[in-house]
Order: sequence, then structure tokens, then C-alpha cells
Amino acid sequence: MGKNKLSKFAELDTNPLVFQYPFGRLREAGGFPLKGRWHSDFFHNDRPIVLELGCGKGEYTVGLGRLFPEKNFIGIDIKGARMHAGATAALAAGMTNVGFVRTGIELIDSFFAPDEVSEIWITFPDPQMKKVRKRLTSTRFMDLYRRVLTDGGTVHLKTDSPFLYAYTRAMVQLNGLDVRHDTADLYHSDIVDPILAIRTHYESQWLARGLTIKYLAFNLDRQTPLAEPEDDFERDTYRSYSRGTIDTITTPTSNN
Repeated sequence: MGKNKLSKFAELDTNPLVFQYPFGRLREAGGFPLKGRWHSDFFHNDRPIVLELGCGKGEYTVGLGRLFPEKNFIGIDIKGARMHAGATAALAAGMTNVGFVRTGIELIDSFFAPDEVSEIWITFPDPQMKKVRKRLTSTRFMDLYRRVLTDGGTVHLKTDSPFLYAYTRAMVQLNGLDVRHDTADLYHSDIVDPILAIRTHYESQWLARGLTIKYLAFNLDRQTPLAEPEDDFERDTYRSYSRGTIDTITTPTSNN
């Protein structure tokens, strides 16, 4: 591991907004101490908690936190070196409604109790075209999400991948989930929502390439038995830009 990564991990250990609990540490600790206690012991309020899964550099987590101070936001990713940028920015800004957890997304129910989360954002994940079980919008992950979401809580997907959009859309339709928004070209749609004005550095690059951004938001209930759609969707013919460069984002100013 490079010295730069090691120094970032060390800084994350001293950042009070960050909890580093990969599987080994979680097992050694015998569980996560804030599970079921995020409102009382970390945020010190009862405002809704929103997760960003696969948060990368934490651009959405920080951007949403700035835009909506009346909500709490937690970014989750296993890549601590990427998370360092958002966590450092949030700490420097004195943000009190933002936190980060470095862990695997498949461990999500080890960190949150039932009904503790109101919404989930999945922003530009790897489409995992060959491995259904690794797709963050697969029924495997939906079953994990609804263990922590309020009943009927909202899942948001924002992606540049036609494959992942088509797959997720088919999964939602097959299982009769309640759709809130559905567009294959977000920035030429009639959807008006300040959340969608947040654009990452890489999203801007994808738009410059002429790629459209797809957005799908749906409610996930606890009762519906979930079935996988047939995996016969056309594969993407391009690769996304490398995510190696740290960059910052500009978000709209909250009116609140």
C-alpha cells in the first residue's frame, strides 16, 4: 500500500465523522456501537437518515448535507482513500449532519437497525454486468436494504450505464415496486428537484462525452417477495472514466 494511502487511512482514524469497520474490525469489536443509536449518539437529533452507498469521494454525501441541513447523510464505501476527500471537506466545513462508514455494503444491516434509514442513494455504481449478486440494485441487495429502511423507504439510482438502468427498471417493474421517478435522460427531462443539480466531476465528463444520465427512484416495501428479471439486457459498449483523480463539486445553496 502506498504512503499516500496509509496517511489517508491514518487521518480517517482521527476524523470524528468517520468510522472504519471492515469485516475484520467489525468482528473483533463484536458489533457496531452506533447501530440503532445514530440519532441519539451521533447526530443528536431525530431527523431522517439518508445513505449514499458506494460513496467514493463522498461528493453526494457532502453535497446533500449542504443542500438539506434538515436531514442526516451517511456515505458508505470500502475505499477509504477515496472517502478521505469528502470526510476531510465535511470536517473542515464543520458539518454536523454528515458521517462516513468505511465497510462493505453487504454488511449494511450490521450498522443500522430496522427503520433507522429513510432513503438510499446509489450513485454511479459499477454495473457488474457479469455478476448479478454484486449489482447494488439486485434483489439480493434490495433484501439487505429493506432490513434497515423504513417500510416504503425510497431507493434512488443515478447511473450512466444503459445496462444497469435497464436491469434495475426491469427488476422494479417485475416486482411491482412503486416508481417515483423514471427517466433515461435526466437533464432533458421535466424532473425538477434540487438534489439532482449535484453533479460530480465524473458525471460532468460523462455528459461531455454525450452520454445521458439515467435516474430511477422507487419505494421499497418489506412485504413484496422479490424476483430477479431474466438477465438478457444489452451490455454497455464503453467503460467509465477512471475514478483516480480527486476533485471537488459545486452544489446549490440551500434556501432553508
